[in-house]
Amino acid sequence: MNINMNVMDLQADIKWILKELKDVKDPTFIEAIKNMLKYRKKVSTTERISIEQYNKELDESIADIEAGRVHSHEEVKAMMQQWGRK
Repeated sequence: MNINMNVMDLQADIKWILKELKDVKDPTFIEAIKNMLKYRKKVSTTERISIEQYNKELDESIADIEAGRVHSHEEVKAMMQQWGRK
């Protein structure tokens, strides 16, 4: 019974998340969700990434910084406050 309840709770959570995502208009928030989902698939908690993958991710991060694709701590805090508003 406990397993069934957890599955039901999970399905309800997924349904709610999908419903909420349909209303999201903030591209930064969508990008954050995409990155979380991609990261979840890339590395499980028991695996380590290769040095090549690590270096690739560092290079991508440096390129983002150099291209100005960054936000200050204050900007991120402001964006997070907007995410909860409708």
